[in-house]
Amino acid sequence: MNFKELGLRAEMAEMCRRIGFSEPTPIQKQAIPVILEGGDVIGTAETGTGKTGAFLLPIIQKVGENYRPGTTVLVLAPTRELALQIETECRKFSPKGITCTALIGGTGYGKQTQALKKGVNILIATPGRLIDFMEQGMVNLKGLTTLVLDEADRMLDMGFLPAIKRIVKACPEKRQTLFFSATLAGEIEYIAQQFVKDPTYVEVARRGTAAVTIEQKAYPVAHQFKVPLLLDLLSKEDFDRVLIFTRTKRGADRIAHILEKQEHNSNKIHGDRSQSQREAALASFKKGKTRVLVATDVAARGIDIDAVSHVINYDVPEAPEDYVHR
Repeated sequence: MNFKELGLRAEMAEMCRRIGFSEPTPIQKQAIPVILEGGDVIGTAETGTGKTGAFLLPIIQKVGENYRPGTTVLVLAPTRELALQIETECRKFSPKGITCTALIGGTGYGKQTQALKKGVNILIATPGRLIDFMEQGMVNLKGLTTLVLDEADRMLDMGFLPAIKRIVKACPEKRQTLFFSATLAGEIEYIAQQFVKDPTYVEVARRGTAAVTIEQKAYPVAHQFKVPLLLDLLSKEDFDRVLIFTRTKRGADRIAHILEKQEHNSNKIHGDRSQSQREAALASFKKGKTRVLVATDVAARGIDIDAVSHVINYDVPEAPEDYVHR
């Protein structure tokens, strides 16, 4: 099956071919036809299986077919990094005339304000910055036709829920709503049901399972021996590009400091770093200039990083779903 057979127009299918999408992934095969028909979707699939394309490709086609000025699509993401990644993909997929921009915290308002004044068709945002612009009267969601929550389990946990409810209340009741995530626990699914109407469930892999292509190992070790074990593992030749997860920002700083003293080519990313520092650290790691990246779960949600040889959970995550995302 190719993209045209899923219902995408010939020019969209050709664009997919040009950017290297040889054939649809399983999540795309199931989700794209439903989205094109206007149905609500709750989709779960492993990270890295094409969820972003599964909702962006049909959405962009629908925006072009029913074009009108103003914001008609809102994509909400839990982290700045994921919002920026979605924006990059949206610009790659969108033909001339369809505009998109990301509204994220940690950066100045200037460029984002200018983009909103010019008019944005597809808005990608983190909840906090979006509400800032709503309060300033800079964002109007009354013309919205499609609402997307990416990494829906994190978006709908108790920390984000009040902001999500406020944003949804500003959206038209008659709309298409799409939820995508790698995991969707029962209580989160119950909350999601409040926002969708007769959704189609698209489930590519059994919920809460890690990708089958990943080899998993556990090292039972006393706390005082964790650092020596980590350094021993990093000394091995096949540890080419390593992502290390810690539970706290302070823990990430501590490990990064130790690695720096041991002359490992490393960097760190967490919520206390400035947005420019976070972007620079992630970009350097993606390009292979940095061998080791120490991170909190800010880097565990939907971030697409190629050629990672090893992921180390220095701290065991608090929830099984967090392990799957990592």
